[in-house]
Amino acid sequence: MAEENIWSVTRLNGYIKGLFTDDMLLCDISVKGELSNVKYHSSGHIYFTLKDEGACISGVMFASDSFSLGFRPEAGDKVVIRGRVSVYEKAGTYQLYAKTIKAAGTGELYRKFTELKKELEEMGMFDEMYKKPVPFLVQRLGVVTASTGAAVRDIINVSKRRNPYVEIILYPAKVQGEGAADSIAYGIKILENYKPNVIIVGRGGGSIEDLWAFNERTVAKAIFECSIPVISGTGHETDFTIADFVADVRASTPSAAAELAVLDYRAFMASIEGYYGKLSLLMRKRISSLKEEAANRRMLLERSSPKARLAIQKERAKRTEEQIKTSFNRILSESRSRTALYAGALSALSPLNTLSRGYSFTENGEGRPVKSIDDVETEDRLRVYTKDGRIFAQVYGKESIKFGE
Repeated sequence: MAEENIWSVTRLNGYIKGLFTDDMLLCDISVKGELSNVKYHSSGHIYFTLKDEGACISGVMFASDSFSLGFRPEAGDKVVIRGRVSVYEKAGTYQLYAKTIKAAGTGELYRKFTELKKELEEMGMFDEMYKKPVPFLVQRLGVVTASTGAAVRDIINVSKRRNPYVEIILYPAKVQGEGAADSIAYGIKILENYKPNVIIVGRGGGSIEDLWAFNERTVAKAIFECSIPVISGTGHETDFTIADFVADVRASTPSAAAELAVLDYRAFMASIEGYYGKLSLLMRKRISSLKEEAANRRMLLERSSPKARLAIQKERAKRTEEQIKTSFNRILSESRSRTALYAGALSALSPLNTLSRGYSFTENGEGRPVKSIDDVETEDRLRVYTKDGRIFAQVYGKESIKFGE
């Protein structure tokens, strides 16, 4: 075989793309179908699958074209897409590149979804009054999902990471295709007999057809009648099913359902230790405060007791006694000083002292002192006192004398 007849993959895909590009029909074509598996990328691009009863084709609408949309395309929408069909050379696949998307009515599956949702809502199956709370500490977890796939792995991994001691009971249900709804409903009833604390019902993401089992009345009824709290974790964050509305709690993904169901054991224990530390500190402060208060009350009680009052009165009486003694001694000392002073003065004025110096004291017969010659008459009898006795005398005469002249 000649070397020039061997093509590279890139050359082959480029050649095929050229065939699509040269085809006038494929360069500007309008296609009618039902949207499925619609994904909105953070860049603004919209990826989707367009299908009918017999086939499907992948498609994309770039962000530059999506700004002109007059509505938000969702899975189940009947639409007419105008654009071109070309080859994505890197993957070797062809797809529909949409320029415009116009609504062409509601898809059959979406119509069934809205009708059942309205019916069950009117029956009260979505009412908050029937929602059961998820227990704080889940020790036994029931899971209804496929035995293989990302959903069951995510639930087990997240649950065990959050609480290594949680017991997980899996019912391996069929979650897609014929008989899936009955399998899911039966799994819920079987797990209910094992008395788990909560049941997770869900699966990974997919198109509306892939998730349709969770939009069936059978599954909704099984969830509503279950005595165990049920968490619905179906698809991706933007996917909603009837099971989500009937369940006691709706989680955006299976992983999120596990996070809602299973307590983070390590974080919980860390918080308990933190609370224990705070409680211990508060208790120590409280005990210290109570001890101080008790000491103050004991001191007040001791001061108010009869014994303490008696001691205070004794101390007060002792101080008063000392004050009285001090005052008495001071008064006594002062009195003694004054007495001595008065005694000295009296001693100086005492007649006895005068008599002892050679003087005498004379009185008449009537006992009155003789101070002047006028106090006596001749022949009067007198008594003369000396230091050692008295003399009886009679006046024989008297003479006036001027002393000091």
